[in-house]
Amino acid sequence: MPIEKSSTAKIQRSDQRLTTWITSGDRRFLLSEQSGPVPGSASLPTTPIKIDTGKAYQPVRGFGFSLTGGSALLISRLEPALRMTLLRELFSPEGIGISCLRLTMGASDLSPCAFSYDDLPEGSRDPNLEQFDLFAGDPDLVPVLQDIVKINPDLFIMASPWSAPAWMKTNGRFIGGELKPECHDVYARYFVRYLAAMREQGINIRAITVQNEPGNEKNDPSMVMGAEQMAEFIGQFLGPALRQAGLETEIYCHDHNCDRPDYPLAVLADPSANRYTRGAAFHLYGGDISAMTQIHDRHPDKSCLFTEQWVSVHDSFEGALMWHSERVLVGALRNWAEIVLEWNLASDPTCNPHTPGGEKNCLGALTLDGQTVTRNVAYYLIAHTAKFIPPGSRRVESDQNAILPNAAFLTPDGQIVVIAVNTDDTPRRLTLSDAGHGSAPYPVDLPAKSLVTCVWELPPGLAS
Repeated sequence: MPIEKSSTAKIQRSDQRLTTWITSGDRRFLLSEQSGPVPGSASLPTTPIKIDTGKAYQPVRGFGFSLTGGSALLISRLEPALRMTLLRELFSPEGIGISCLRLTMGASDLSPCAFSYDDLPEGSRDPNLEQFDLFAGDPDLVPVLQDIVKINPDLFIMASPWSAPAWMKTNGRFIGGELKPECHDVYARYFVRYLAAMREQGINIRAITVQNEPGNEKNDPSMVMGAEQMAEFIGQFLGPALRQAGLETEIYCHDHNCDRPDYPLAVLADPSANRYTRGAAFHLYGGDISAMTQIHDRHPDKSCLFTEQWVSVHDSFEGALMWHSERVLVGALRNWAEIVLEWNLASDPTCNPHTPGGEKNCLGALTLDGQTVTRNVAYYLIAHTAKFIPPGSRRVESDQNAILPNAAFLTPDGQIVVIAVNTDDTPRRLTLSDAGHGSAPYPVDLPAKSLVTCVWELPPGLAS
């Protein structure tokens, strides 16, 4: 719905205030507030970007990371004062304001070992889930999460399973295999039990995806689930089970790469599954980010989430900054993402912990080396959005530009926030103007290979 414009009078720059925050590939700037021109910025090539707050798109619900069991383990080992200082930096508005977390329901490949909440000896079954144990693995996750929720009670928390308990699967193992058709009912009740157990610990899981990477049969742990089976599981079992339990937890399908838009389209084409499914979740290890728009165009009543992208320890800071800024931040947001998440919050200097068959090169947003904290590229990527674009903001129209990919937002406080990426090898200048209010162009200088967040305060009453 377009945002009503309150004025079209010409606004002079003296009536406005613009603050810019820059991270550059050479690390000269790391979320640095910039009040003057970039050194050597005279006679820069200029690119205009016009914003139209009268044309609005999707709401923003959050930015953040996944809190894996490995992340929680490393955070729990910090001295109490340092741990709380770090958590406040991450999750408070005075810090970088992370507004969304993805949890792993059971183990992910970045847990020390594979486990579920109902592991049994080979050949055993537990149809009544009598052996369910929320603390069966990753024992540090809940205590760390409880500290986080105290800092940010409004945090949007979602959860994703990497595998069902092995006894529910066709191969009886954590790696690969499929969910047995006769276990659809008990697995739906497993979800309900997990959500209820987390609530008992003071943690409200607001959304779930049905299966992380349902086409990935090699990860440790993993489980294959075709679109037809996912549609049946949601429509006939999981959706009704959540409703019967009185849970309003949102359900998202797919949670895999952009090279298979046919998968979420098939799930959403099933009437029963569509009834219970809030939308689709995506990664970008394959395909093009525009696949999310295909889902939106076919199902404009559904939401799109971007739930995972990892940085390799072998990536350069500059290379990762540019690729993720352009494709994950700007790309996902310009293709209807309401949530954008990078992958693992924390790892140690050797990219541990991980399962024996898990990814061994995943660089956390933080590297925790004993009591030493190092902030890596994913930290700055999310900080550039979470700190300045709070939940309740809405993306608005802005000029597309190949050299300066960008996305613009109107916050609940009436600020215009623009994220832009200078993909060029030389510094550039962009000029911001707001078509709806006839504002004077505002110049912003960007170093080569840099990400900038511009927070633009118009006079009171003119930013709506």
